[in-house]
Amino acid sequence: MTDTAQVAGVPAAPSPGAGVLAAFEAATGFMPVDEGLALYAAAVEAAQRTGLPLLEVGSYCGRSTILLADAARQAGTLALTVDHHRGSEEQQPGWEYHDASLVDPEVGLMDTLPRFRRTLHAAGLEPYVIALVGRSPQVAAVWGAPLGLVFVDGGHTDEHATADYEGWVPHLAPGGVLVVHDVFPDPADGGQAPYRIYLRALAEGFTEVSVHGSLRVLRRD
Repeated sequence: MTDTAQVAGVPAAPSPGAGVLAAFEAATGFMPVDEGLALYAAAVEAAQRTGLPLLEVGSYCGRSTILLADAARQAGTLALTVDHHRGSEEQQPGWEYHDASLVDPEVGLMDTLPRFRRTLHAAGLEPYVIALVGRSPQVAAVWGAPLGLVFVDGGHTDEHATADYEGWVPHLAPGGVLVVHDVFPDPADGGQAPYRIYLRALAEGFTEVSVHGSLRVLRRD
């Protein structure tokens, strides 16, 4: 983790406190630490500059939500999460990222919401998060307020990634930040749907701010 000293006159990117970072690392999820730190820095900047809520599409068990919630807390705003909590395609039984401990034995379906809530409670960040439980296109269709950041990390099919982009980017305020996760230019490294919405954002006037692993940070100018 970088410290807060300046390098060549440029302030270091903001980093979460030790407790927040420890909670992030302890949480169930897939985001690497370096990408998490980049997300956190983007969220802090967006929240402080716009004062608007930060929205995450695809929260799973709350690992990345911890970082958005802490950024929102510092700026006096909120983190919003959109997830149906039934798991994405690759998390279903028989697939690579399936976790049997997240299956509700009563209904036989994935249910990440209890783990998500426990994660935020353990981190002390529940008051700064509003969890919107539902499918992204349905929630976006009834949403009517501007956002300071949109973090797209939901379903990885073209159908789902495109719906997330088209549903939420129109709510992003001027100067707001778009973050796309799991962007892999080489098909051998991963699915291409997030990469395609990243290219679409560039074509539609977003400016790339930074690249960290598979995380892309862009700004609506």
